[in-house]
Amino acid sequence: MRVMLRARMDTQISNGAIKDGSLPRLMQSMTERLKPEAAYFGPSDGGRCCTFVFDMQDSSDMPSIAEPLFGQLGAQIEIYPVMNGEDLQKGLAALQD
Repeated sequence: MRVMLRARMDTQISNGAIKDGSLPRLMQSMTERLKPEAAYFGPSDGGRCCTFVFDMQDSSDMPSIAEPLFGQLGAQIEIYPVMNGEDLQKGLAALQD
C-alpha cells in the first residue's frame, strides 16, 4: 500500500544529529530502505521535517520504520495511506459499478 510518512524532528536532538553526522546517515539509510517514489525535506510547524511516499508491504513494517526516527531524532510521526492520480481514477471508477 502506498503510504506517506511525515516526521517532524525535535530541534535540539536533530541539531546534535547534524553536528555528529548521524542525521544525514539516518536519512540515507531511510531512503535506501524505503526506496520512496518521493522524498522531501524542509521546515514544518517550526521544525525540521522529512516526508517519504513509499510502498509499505505490511503494517508490521511500521515499528522498524518509525523507531529510528523516534529514538534517534525524537520525531513526531504520522503515516497515512495515500493515492496518486491513477489510484484515484481507479477508485472513483469503482463507484460507478
